[in-house]
Amino acid sequence: MKKFLAEFIGTFALVFFGTGAMIIGEVAPGSISHASIAATWGLIVTAMIYAFGSTSGAHINPAVSIGFSMTNLFNKKLLIPYILAQLVGAILASVVLQLIFPSSKKLGASLPSGSWQESFVLEFFLSFMLMLAILLISQNEKTKKLTALVVGAVVGLEAFFAGPICGASMNPARSIGPAIISGNITHLWAYIVSTILGMMLATSLWIYFNKKKKS
Repeated sequence: MKKFLAEFIGTFALVFFGTGAMIIGEVAPGSISHASIAATWGLIVTAMIYAFGSTSGAHINPAVSIGFSMTNLFNKKLLIPYILAQLVGAILASVVLQLIFPSSKKLGASLPSGSWQESFVLEFFLSFMLMLAILLISQNEKTKKLTALVVGAVVGLEAFFAGPICGASMNPARSIGPAIISGNITHLWAYIVSTILGMMLATSLWIYFNKKKKS
């Protein structure tokens, strides 16, 4: 239960602060910059990894959990409970934000500014790079202590780079929570599929690298 509670709280915090910053930018234009929103995403990820990394691994992302389930680093029996805890945390965070900011129409939902195809490709590559960074840093004895800082930095960088185009979700739960509560579900499937596929590919590549090293 500690693991599931950690994933619930971590994902709640991620969505609350990350999309919360986006909502403030929506309801009070000019109050918060794009760079500040990107920094918020990066900082909350760093904080949650430091807080819950030793308890649950601080996946706070169904796609990350799916990626880890492809390795021997994670008990596959925990996958469904992890995902459920993450989804409940994300949805509840969006419910709370809607109560606080009832005038927000988007609630920080992941929405493409152009075509959905453009956002799909971006989300795929952003997720691929994020998962690769997670595995390469966290599973290296020399760098694992830097995991929270590096992963948070990657999230912040990707949010800064691609946020205006696709929202830089990289996280199905982060997209599902705001989409369901705000009703912006048209392109939700693209954010779920692209992020999962990107992280699965990254995990497959990491497994291949490790096999080559062992051989």
